[in-house]
Amino acid sequence: MQYFGEILSLGVAVSWTITALASEVATKHLGVIVANVWRMMLAALCTAVLCTLTLGSGVPVYAGAHTWLLLLLSGVVGYFFGDWCLFNSYLTIGSRFGQLFMTLAPMFAALTAWVSMGQVLGWHSLLAMGVTLTGIFISILGRGGSHRVSVQLPLKGVLFGIGAGMGQGVGLVLSKMGLDSYEADVPAQLLPQVVDYLPFSANFIRCLAGLACFSLWLLLRGEGKRWVEGRHDRRGMAMLCVAVVFGPFLGVGFSLMAVQYTAAGIASTLMATTPIIILLPSWYFFRQRLTLKAVVGAIVSVVGVSLFFLL
Repeated sequence: MQYFGEILSLGVAVSWTITALASEVATKHLGVIVANVWRMMLAALCTAVLCTLTLGSGVPVYAGAHTWLLLLLSGVVGYFFGDWCLFNSYLTIGSRFGQLFMTLAPMFAALTAWVSMGQVLGWHSLLAMGVTLTGIFISILGRGGSHRVSVQLPLKGVLFGIGAGMGQGVGLVLSKMGLDSYEADVPAQLLPQVVDYLPFSANFIRCLAGLACFSLWLLLRGEGKRWVEGRHDRRGMAMLCVAVVFGPFLGVGFSLMAVQYTAAGIASTLMATTPIIILLPSWYFFRQRLTLKAVVGAIVSVVGVSLFFLL
C-alpha cells in the first residue's frame, strides 16, 4: 500500500494525542504518583505478554549486565523523571502545552549524544533548536503590564514542561545505547529473527525501572492506601487504561512499524505533529482557549523538530 508508513506515522501522532488527553484526566483523578504506578504496571504487563508471544519469553533472557544497566538508567531518566515532569505539567498547564514542550526532546537528545557519544552538532541541528525554541516562545509569551513581555503560563508548569522534554531526550539516547548493547548480546544466528522485537523487550526493562522508582516514591509518601483505592475510581482507571493502550503499547509498536515502511526522518516528523493535532481536542474537551498565536507557535515548533530529521 502506497504511503503506508506515512499513514502509520500520522496514526502514531493521533495515538499520542489520545494518550496525552487521557493522561491529563487520569492524573486529575488519581494523582501523579498513583497514576504512574498503575500505568507502569499495566505497560509492563502488556509488554511482557507481547514479548512472550513474539520472542517466546517475557523476560529479556539475552540481555547482559551492561544492557540492563543502560536500559534501567534510561527508564529512571525517561519514565520516572521525564514522565513525572510530564504528568505534573498536565496538572499545571494542561496536556496541550505539555505536548508542546515535548518538542524539546530532540534538542536534548542531540545535546546528550554530543556530550556522551561525540556526535557532531551541525548547523542544521542548531537551526532546528532555534526554530523549535522560537515556536515555544511564540506560544507561551505574551504582553504583560507596561508592554513588557511575560510568560502566560505558571513558572512551575514551564519548568515541568522543560523537564519532561529533557527526560524524554536524554532517556532516548540512553535507550539507543542500551538497545545497541542488547543487539550485541543476542547470538548472531538468532538476531535476524528477533531484531524487530528487541525494542519491545528493551522497553520492558525500562518499564521495570519506572515501576520500581514510582512504587518506592509512593511508599515513601505514604500513598499506598490511595493507590489501592484508586482502582475504584472508574473514570480515572478507564482513562489510564486508554493512555496505556495508545501510549506505551500501540504508540510504540506503530512507531517502530512506521520506520520500516518509510524514511525515518519523514516518520519522525509526522509523529511529532502531536502538538498541532491536540489543539482542537483540547479546546473541545477542556475548553482551553485556542488562539492564532498558539496555532502558529505549535506549527513552528513542529517545523523545528522536522529540521532535525530532514536536513
